[in-house]
Amino acid sequence: MGCFQSKIPHQLPPPPPPPPQTSSDLDGNGEQQAVPAFNEFSLAELRAASNGFSSDLIVSESGEKAPNVVYRGKLKNNRVVAIKRFSRQSWPDPHQFVNEAAMVGNLRHKRLVNLIGCCAEGDERLLVAEYMPNDTLSKHLFHWEKQPLPWEMRLRVAYHIAQALEHCNAQGLKIYHDLNAYRVLFDEEGDPRLSSFGLMKNSRDGKSYSTNLAYTPPEFLRTGMCF
Repeated sequence: MGCFQSKIPHQLPPPPPPPPQTSSDLDGNGEQQAVPAFNEFSLAELRAASNGFSSDLIVSESGEKAPNVVYRGKLKNNRVVAIKRFSRQSWPDPHQFVNEAAMVGNLRHKRLVNLIGCCAEGDERLLVAEYMPNDTLSKHLFHWEKQPLPWEMRLRVAYHIAQALEHCNAQGLKIYHDLNAYRVLFDEEGDPRLSSFGLMKNSRDGKSYSTNLAYTPPEFLRTGMCF
């Protein structure tokens, strides 16, 4: 599993109780690089950051076959980011896309892959998030070569993702769409984080719905509300 395995010890200490969330969690105190405020990028900026959306920079596990391709990019300030490119059909209304993205982009937590920007120009719909260099939980669960993911890390994943979901719920974002192993990514320290992409829903013909109905709570599909 390459560099991922070297980052994660086989024996992990029991996770500590969650500390209260403060701005110091994200302000460069050694735990995590400061996350910039949410920003709207121009298409030219993101095209330059991804070398013209080069196929060499695709990091989606399904490559170019993925319905929404993710690229590894570098902004002008040298920050490495993940750029997710949607089809216009997924988000026909650019204003709704930007509003959804901004709502999620104002959320910050050390257990999330924080959203830092978006772009809606012409037919292009793009999201920009922190880059996670150590692959997805899906890859380490189902595509391991030498040994399976240790149980200690599986417990850590469950604990950290529960923290992320609890924070989202406390901030008024009670629905997480499409919760699955592809939505959990590992950062440079080998810690699991929940992708903020799943906090966004899209709409077609004016009706909101999840990007993957198979993972959406049935009561939300029926009523549009979460109880």
